[in-house]
Amino acid sequence: MIKHLEKVPVINKLKQRLFTDWIKPSQLKQAGILNMNKRNVDYIARYNDRSAYPLVDNKLKTKLVLKEYEVSSPKLLEVITEQHEIKGFRELVQKLDGFAIKPAKGSGGKGILVITGRDGDAFVKPSGSKVDLADIQRHLSNILAGLYSLGGSPDVAVVESLVRCEPMLANYSYQGVPDIRIVAFKGYPVMAMLRLSTQASDGKANLHQGAVGVGLDICTGEALHAVQFDRSIEHHPDTGQPLNAIKIDDWQKLLVMASRCFEATNLGYMGVDIVIDEEHGPLLLELNARPGLAIQMANGTGLLPRLRAVEALRRPHFTAEERVAWSMAHLGAASKPLSQPATEIEASEPVAVGA
Repeated sequence: MIKHLEKVPVINKLKQRLFTDWIKPSQLKQAGILNMNKRNVDYIARYNDRSAYPLVDNKLKTKLVLKEYEVSSPKLLEVITEQHEIKGFRELVQKLDGFAIKPAKGSGGKGILVITGRDGDAFVKPSGSKVDLADIQRHLSNILAGLYSLGGSPDVAVVESLVRCEPMLANYSYQGVPDIRIVAFKGYPVMAMLRLSTQASDGKANLHQGAVGVGLDICTGEALHAVQFDRSIEHHPDTGQPLNAIKIDDWQKLLVMASRCFEATNLGYMGVDIVIDEEHGPLLLELNARPGLAIQMANGTGLLPRLRAVEALRRPHFTAEERVAWSMAHLGAASKPLSQPATEIEASEPVAVGA
């Protein structure tokens, strides 16, 4: 799924200023950075109907609904809804070498347990550490009790088949499976990044915990720029792989998948998380109705000009394929620069960009 490219010089003077210790509001304005307040008021509150939140905040509901829109996800093996069902989990795992357990209403990767193999009666995690059946049953009980759910409400445990990462892409990550975050606005993919786990992030693809974010060109799927802890980097800190050599194959297919999620949920502004399985190709992990802003750091550019360009469309496109074609033609790194209205970011606004 990856082709090696020649090094792409992507950090111009403006991008270099984005990664200094102190950033002036005027520089953020010039870069078109979307801050937290503007995201919450102008995009999440305006374009996301709260009636759709229960769908995207529940991984099980998301999986079942998106299947009708030809959006594939990891195979569902079991759903555990009651404490007494946990005892029967022993029979299921006897047939499996690997699987993933997720809280349906979890967020930020909390409560996800991935098992990649067996060692006798023990279950092996991606880090190589081992747990026994009692540990897993205790984890299931905690999920049902709501330990990892939004607001601490009772939850259900979703058991899925193990995602086996495409080999070339796996070479760029440390232990965990890398995923691709695509921000879609009104069904148009506007920005994307690849998230690579590190030792610092404990094998999780979470930028705030130390994962690497690699900005991806919306037109080509090629690497543009990479950051860790909001600092520019050129090589993965653990694997040593050159990050500017990344290019995702079948890129348009991933964008169409993200665009179809708009039709399924009617959420105007969302994050779509996708993994690439060795056998099954792109698979949807989850949707996020409140996608973070660190994707701008990974891309070295702001979201606002792209969002405004979509808002300015007089004749929106009706199919996912048409929306993706427009995004690839107008939002790629080689596309003509988008105009930036002078009133987009006021200097007095808070400038939180890492949420």
